[in-house]
Amino acid sequence: MWSYVPFLAPLFFLSLVHADDPYRFFTWNITFGDIYPLGVPQQGILINGQFPGPDIYCNTNDNLIINVHNSLTEPFLISWNGLQQRRNSWEDGVEGTTCPIPPGKNFTYILQVKDQIGSFFYFPSLNFHKAAGGFGGIRILSRPLIPVPFSDPSGDFTVLIGDWYKTNHTALKAKLDNGKKLPFPDGILINGHASNGASFTVDQGNTYRFRVSNVGLQNSLNIRFQGHKMKLVEVEGTHTLQNTYSSLDVHVGQSYSFLVTMDQAPVDYYIVVSTRFTSNVLTTTAVLHYSNSGTRVSGPLPGGPTVQIDWSLNQARSIRTNLTASGPRPNPQGSYHYGMINTSRTIRLANSASLIDGKQRYAVNSVSFIPADTPLKLADYYKISGVFRLGSISDNPTGQKEYLDTSVMPADYRTFIEIIFENKESIIQSWHLDGHSFWVVGMDGGQWSPDSRKEYNLRDAVSRCTTQVYPKSWTAIYIALDNVGMWNVRTEFWSRRYLGQQFYLRVYTPVNSIRDEYPIPKNALLCGRAAGRHTRPL
Repeated sequence: MWSYVPFLAPLFFLSLVHADDPYRFFTWNITFGDIYPLGVPQQGILINGQFPGPDIYCNTNDNLIINVHNSLTEPFLISWNGLQQRRNSWEDGVEGTTCPIPPGKNFTYILQVKDQIGSFFYFPSLNFHKAAGGFGGIRILSRPLIPVPFSDPSGDFTVLIGDWYKTNHTALKAKLDNGKKLPFPDGILINGHASNGASFTVDQGNTYRFRVSNVGLQNSLNIRFQGHKMKLVEVEGTHTLQNTYSSLDVHVGQSYSFLVTMDQAPVDYYIVVSTRFTSNVLTTTAVLHYSNSGTRVSGPLPGGPTVQIDWSLNQARSIRTNLTASGPRPNPQGSYHYGMINTSRTIRLANSASLIDGKQRYAVNSVSFIPADTPLKLADYYKISGVFRLGSISDNPTGQKEYLDTSVMPADYRTFIEIIFENKESIIQSWHLDGHSFWVVGMDGGQWSPDSRKEYNLRDAVSRCTTQVYPKSWTAIYIALDNVGMWNVRTEFWSRRYLGQQFYLRVYTPVNSIRDEYPIPKNALLCGRAAGRHTRPL
């Protein structure tokens, strides 16, 4: 149970962000409301009455001031999948960094999309709220003078795809709390709609950008456009080689954007999304509507891959960085030669499932995470002992029986490290790291070994923040730990994360400087054992 100090929301917090860069202000009211995405009534989480929530539009370096009013009957937090929160893990919006917003209260997030472009999304991070909605798209456009490696599209669409249950999130949460697994989802949604409920209107002959994020709970999904090709241009903030695909796998938690040219006859076409690597294949559709169409969508759905792992692995290997394109800055993305930097540390992370005290739990290197009574970032800042223990998770699989702990791994600021995600289970995994992007240098089946490094892509690996790990396989990433803070490392398989498959990476420097990390926000909520303390003078 969290306890709080009284909350103040002064305007003085604007001093935290860069005054030279533009501000964008948002006011969101979070409510429960009836929704019918799969044809039956259920309780959804709405933002300003919308399901899904509103898009965030911004440019590189913009300051986002988002005032969130929690009108739910329970605590609430929003996190920002892919936003790096440079020097500012205070605002990350997960339980290890930020106190929940109490019912009937508000909190103002102070974010800057520093040196970022691309396609991302936000989501509610507490109490299995993600199964009820509260998510939406984020698009960060390049600054006007920064060249983009394709012509301006005629339109820019957010496409949020994800598996979905007809059951209320409270019942799903109760099942997990009782140590049970969740059943297979009931369907797939596209922008909050079941089959043919979502529609995208286009003009014949024009080219459009589609930003697709898998905001679901567990399943990898494949997307395809009937009669049209998709030219991939960006993955989670990195401009990619512009390969063309007839369908694309989007693993849970991932975001892609691609261009589609409307070069077919003026009729309506299906956009198809289906589950991958499942014995029971769920499928849903949206409508690609040509504005001059006189024919409604019809005919058989275009087929896609189902359980083929090699197909997906080969596609993943084909997604590479466009080395000559600019990123958020004018210098080419390939000017940072990550493959020429020696790594100073290798971390191997193995996921597992087990019963602990008769209840289903999930673990990383045998540790199943349990939340502390105080956000870890606050406990670290105020030097509150007994909340967590550094080194409570090992750098390597231990082979121990799974156990419960508040797992925090220490790491040094400005080190360059290698992480190996090892998946010996028969499911597909998807791993995310807050606060950073990383280079996906290798992935393959079987057991990783030092010899696996011979096959690494050390030239043009894609840089992103969420990567898949195929069944009985491994994925290797390189990462520059250039962002001080307390950062969540988690599976995007949401019931697994809820039941312990996550930990926090504490990126630390002994230097106390605003150059490395912002001070605690003046309006920070203080809860748990941090309640009653002070932030900074107002």
